[in-house]
Amino acid sequence: MKTMIAMVVLVLALGASVSAADTALQASGGTMTSAARPAWIDASAKKMEDELAARYGDASRSRLARGLRQVSSLWIESDGDAAEFESFVRENFAGDEATYSTLLSRMDFLHEQLDGCMLELGRAFRWQSDLDLGEMLPIDEISASYDPGAHVNDDFFANKVAFVVLLNFPLTTLDEKLASGASWTPAQWAATRLADRYGRRIPAEVNQKIAVAFAEAESYIASYNVWMHHLVDEKGKRLFPPKLRLITHWNLRDELKAQYGEKDGLPRQRMIQQVMERIVTQTIPQAVIDNPTVDWNPKTNQVVAATVSDSDRKAPEGMKVTSDREPDTRYARLLGIYRASRLADPYSPAAPSMIARRFNDDRELPEARVEAMLVEVLSSPMVPKVAKVIEKRLGRKLEPFDIWYNGFKARGAYTSAQLDEITKKKYPTPEAFGADIPNILAKLGFSEERAKYVAERVTVDSSRGAGHAMGAQRRGDKAHLRTRVGKDGMDYKGYNIAVHELGHNVEQTFSLYDVPFNAVEGVPNTAFTEALAFVFQAKDLELLGLAKPDEMAQAMTTLGDFWATYEIAGVAIVDMRVWRWMYANPEATPEQLRVATLGIARDVWNEFYAPVFRTKDVVLLGVYSHMVSNGLYLPDYPIGHLIAHQIEEQMERAGNIGVEFERMTKQGRMTPDLWMTKATGAPVGPEAMLKATEKALARVSAK
Repeated sequence: MKTMIAMVVLVLALGASVSAADTALQASGGTMTSAARPAWIDASAKKMEDELAARYGDASRSRLARGLRQVSSLWIESDGDAAEFESFVRENFAGDEATYSTLLSRMDFLHEQLDGCMLELGRAFRWQSDLDLGEMLPIDEISASYDPGAHVNDDFFANKVAFVVLLNFPLTTLDEKLASGASWTPAQWAATRLADRYGRRIPAEVNQKIAVAFAEAESYIASYNVWMHHLVDEKGKRLFPPKLRLITHWNLRDELKAQYGEKDGLPRQRMIQQVMERIVTQTIPQAVIDNPTVDWNPKTNQVVAATVSDSDRKAPEGMKVTSDREPDTRYARLLGIYRASRLADPYSPAAPSMIARRFNDDRELPEARVEAMLVEVLSSPMVPKVAKVIEKRLGRKLEPFDIWYNGFKARGAYTSAQLDEITKKKYPTPEAFGADIPNILAKLGFSEERAKYVAERVTVDSSRGAGHAMGAQRRGDKAHLRTRVGKDGMDYKGYNIAVHELGHNVEQTFSLYDVPFNAVEGVPNTAFTEALAFVFQAKDLELLGLAKPDEMAQAMTTLGDFWATYEIAGVAIVDMRVWRWMYANPEATPEQLRVATLGIARDVWNEFYAPVFRTKDVVLLGVYSHMVSNGLYLPDYPIGHLIAHQIEEQMERAGNIGVEFERMTKQGRMTPDLWMTKATGAPVGPEAMLKATEKALARVSAK
């Protein structure tokens, strides 16, 4: 998972990826901020248009007029009177080609330094909360909620840097990008991406409140662990080994997946499902969260003092053991992000909700189109056919947790414990994984030179949470790969996550260091970076030398990809509907949000899963931690699966992952369909995956 809080709050702080001023003006009745536009500004703008067009020629008038409209839409009385406005325009309009090119180059350089330094500061202030460096202190949570970039947007409007950008570079609508972007040069893309940053003027205090809300939610999730040896069934039996401490939801889900390779895994899977349901419904006892001094039966929900010890923690003196449920903290944190994000709505008239900003601005894929793609997967006739294959392989009817079935993945004869032994021996420390990055990349088809190039720009840290990738944003800085590494080494779950995060880091390196302008650094949206990481993650066993792809293995991989997309598409729909509900019920309490979320999760399950699983009213689709801490992030995953399939098909056609991976990630941040068409020859969509799944089913059935 790509870096979350630091990336989210920095984007918000800088007002990135916004629509055009003209559209925004129409949507807001003529103003883009809560402050009134000065009465004199239209006359002054017209005066400057005539004056400067006379100086630079009528050929400059169109660009000049657009720049003046953009500046006028955000200029307020405190920025200066008419004389100051006119003086600013006269001095800062780059009217000739040479000056314009110089300005673009300098703005590109300065914003790279700004982004990079703000990210590095944010990374430093989150160091203790992000990394597994011992017990957190209260100051660590305080520092993690600090956003160094919170005042940048305000500062750059106050000192007029933002206005220089808006005067000279075009704010473009999504429709405009889609219609004309294919013919734009890299410089034109850089200019519009620079202008995108300043299309709205969000006060620093709003940005800081948003940063605090995200940090509080992330801190809550990062500490939400379950000690599995302390789960007992109705006979008092412990089903999991000592010292197994799993974070929700990532590690719980991955442990559930791992049990498909175990002969006695079914009771454990059912128990994990019970734990997940308790988390979603908030009936989980408060006492069992990250607490190895109590035992818990998730089915009866009874909690007692632990009768065994598998940690160095001691129960606090005088601690009263109760089964009292956790308050609705999960939903309070989600509401906190919603309410903080709403504070930006009045300053974003072209995208007046977090929903609109996420889809139209961040993803540049309209919400309706995304939902239609997800529904096409969820409603595909391939679903019941793949489900029958799974039931045949399992030798039983599907149970709700089988939405995470991963038995299509070739594990050979290796059990979860054996895989853990292999990875712990190979990677006893984060540094050991870091040292092996050149070898990993070489196995994926990168040349020795390019593998070394990437490895020199990536560092590996031991994560407090499940893991994430924090890319650099300034050339000279390094990308950080975070995954869990225990005292006895990196287990298979940590390794699997590390390979995924390495995919992010490789993309982050090429799309920062090798793009023509820093303003187009990155890929179109988070779904693309997830897709590129999935390409790496799918090869994790091959990289260990434990699997070799053949025609049948490739068919199985396709079925596994389809089933994973089917699962996460429903989770994404839940996330989207929950945000719609919050906007429709702005005064909701955490309890009301909990009830609504459970209802939405059941409804989505009953619509798309119950006909296949023959079980109704399941709430598992609400368990993802991203819903709580990442602000409408989940749709990126199913879109990412679709994109990953298209990318993998292209890499297979080309016959080399490394060369194609580098070619694609050096394109720069264009719109999704344009990037994908240049990368693979077709726009984003589910068609390729659905056709491949149909073909894979035929291959498996013919066996």
